[in-house]
Amino acid sequence: MCGIWALFGSDECLSVQCLSAMKIAHRGPDAFRFENVNGFTNCCFGFHRLAVVDQLYGMQPIRVKKFPYLWLCYNGEIYNFKQLQKQFGFEYQTLVDGEVILHLYNRGGIEQTASMLDGVFAFILLDTANRKVFLARDTYGVRPLFKVLTDDGFLGVCSEAKGLINLKHSASLCPKVEPFLPGHYEVLDLKPSGKVASVELVKFHSYKDEPLHVACDTVETLPSGSFDLETVKSNIRILFENAVRKRLMAHRRIGCLLSGGLDSSLVAAVLLKLMKDININYPLQTFAIGMENSPDLLAARKVAAHIGSEHHEVIFNSEEGIQAIEEVIFSLETYDITTIRASIGMYLVSKYIRKKTDSVVIFSGEGSDELTQGYIYFHKAPSPEEAAEESERLLKELYLFDVLRADRTTAAHGLELRVPFLDHRFTSYYLSLPAELRIPKNGIEKYLLRQSFEDSNLLPKEILWRPKEAFSDGIASVKKSWFSILQDYIDQQVDDLLLEKAAEKYPFNPPKTKESYYYRQIFEKHYSGRSNWLPHYWMPRWVKATDPSARTLKHYKSSTQE
Repeated sequence: MCGIWALFGSDECLSVQCLSAMKIAHRGPDAFRFENVNGFTNCCFGFHRLAVVDQLYGMQPIRVKKFPYLWLCYNGEIYNFKQLQKQFGFEYQTLVDGEVILHLYNRGGIEQTASMLDGVFAFILLDTANRKVFLARDTYGVRPLFKVLTDDGFLGVCSEAKGLINLKHSASLCPKVEPFLPGHYEVLDLKPSGKVASVELVKFHSYKDEPLHVACDTVETLPSGSFDLETVKSNIRILFENAVRKRLMAHRRIGCLLSGGLDSSLVAAVLLKLMKDININYPLQTFAIGMENSPDLLAARKVAAHIGSEHHEVIFNSEEGIQAIEEVIFSLETYDITTIRASIGMYLVSKYIRKKTDSVVIFSGEGSDELTQGYIYFHKAPSPEEAAEESERLLKELYLFDVLRADRTTAAHGLELRVPFLDHRFTSYYLSLPAELRIPKNGIEKYLLRQSFEDSNLLPKEILWRPKEAFSDGIASVKKSWFSILQDYIDQQVDDLLLEKAAEKYPFNPPKTKESYYYRQIFEKHYSGRSNWLPHYWMPRWVKATDPSARTLKHYKSSTQE
């Protein structure tokens, strides 16, 4: 995890513009570099480093003797860089996994480069010999990327939007900053003036397609075309374990978020097992957050005791949560209701990890609910086919919601997040299964995933079959949900008259509740006029819901025994 920033064709003094690069300093607390591009005085790169691999030669932009005309700034981890080196005979100059991007590009161009990377990434690649700039982002947008491109060819690129919104440019008072689409790369021509012109935007990978890099994966070829239940369950276990294994690549201490729900518990259990297998000589630290005696804290305690992790509990009260709202919204760059609610706990636990421990590489369970149909409202799906379509829609929009939350809340405290449920090969296999296999069964969501690990003894049975608890609800007590606590506080902060006139003040995605109005006010304070970053609020489907919380749905039954 790090922060990348680049400008091409700036009309303003770069020493002034580079102040914007400091807005993402939290993403790389270990080192900073600002470098001009030879021959293009108005083009530059900025880089904030979190040193996870190659402590000596890991600074960016990456340049190697073999390709003096290539400049690379990237944020992410490429898990198959050693396999690609072996397959194509690449000669690396550093231990940095991202160096493979330069070699792949030199060998086969940008299309092959983006398609062959197994990992999470956002990168800016400059080829001064051919006068091209390339931008690319991983399939699910696990690593963030924003860009601004003006009519006269000024390009700004950054890991977070906050590093672009205050850029100075003579031709535009308020350039349009927008997220770069996941699973795409863009080709731009670099003019002698340093300005650019977009040539094409290409979708290089769809999450349903088996990725090209499977050809050099470490896992053997799986039985294909067979949907025999035992074969399917075995394949799910093999691919999930492989997804966790490849993400062990780190020179810094590994930890794991643990809510006590199915997803984070599976990640933690498999992670600890694999760490033992490769003789990592420190205990796995697991981290749970919640209010006193919340369901998540109690469940996480059971899991930690079962797997034998060094467990940390972060207990917060409603005042601490409420006080964090504004800094959370500033970090997130969104006003989505459920994203903000769920982010407060994740932000506070990340803050604790940074201050109180030496864990830096943090595993988490994001992506499972979207992939394996874990949300409560999937019980109401009209058909398996519609449930499958909804799952795909959620995956496509992850970069706007859960993946955004997971990245910003951890990156705000200089941590690197790893999400094995969004492994390319694992997700493409799961999505290839018949729709009727993936739906909730017997009133239990994620039935197939639970079934696949039933005989593994990785988790206690009551955790493996624990019903879905939304993270923003599970961190509070059973008697009063976190969303109810927030609403009670905000009810006193927003006048009824303000809410009545909300649609006039905020015509795009107008707030319908005092809570959403309160969040929108804070968002507009920091990112005025940028409401289009969120195309729509996250809400459940197939139910008449007025609130995104799982606890408002009829299917949900809270129980102190969960």
